[in-house]
Amino acid sequence: MKSILKIADLAEMRAFAANVARRLQGRGAIIALDGDLGSGKTTFTQALAAALGVRRPVTSPTFTLVCEYPLPDGRRLVHMDLYRLGGASDLDALGFHEYLDSGDVVCIEWPDRAGDEIPPDAWRLHFAIGAGSEERTITAEAPIDFLCQ
Repeated sequence: MKSILKIADLAEMRAFAANVARRLQGRGAIIALDGDLGSGKTTFTQALAAALGVRRPVTSPTFTLVCEYPLPDGRRLVHMDLYRLGGASDLDALGFHEYLDSGDVVCIEWPDRAGDEIPPDAWRLHFAIGAGSEERTITAEAPIDFLCQ
């Protein structure tokens, strides 16, 4: 089952991310963020980080591939950008599987680069650019249907 959200602007993106953050209190999750360049994946992760209590700037890990941000409760927000990977064979060098097993909140941009390595229970968000400059459509696939209620 898929749920579709229309996001009109940055304020609505922040509200959506805050809703996700409330669902993540005290637990880890793997969130696969898919969509074209500029569709809102990093913007969502920045808003999620703020809602989870990260107080430093969150930047795109396009060149570093992985950024870690400590959360107030001792977990981490791990932000990955797999765009520059050649394929699933490059994941071991990142410690990819260790991150997935960490119990942290792991946001993965360009999850298709991981092939079949994204777990089936990962939360999946697909971002698409809307008609206006800030408009986005987010398609949330099960098992995160409850996030859209």
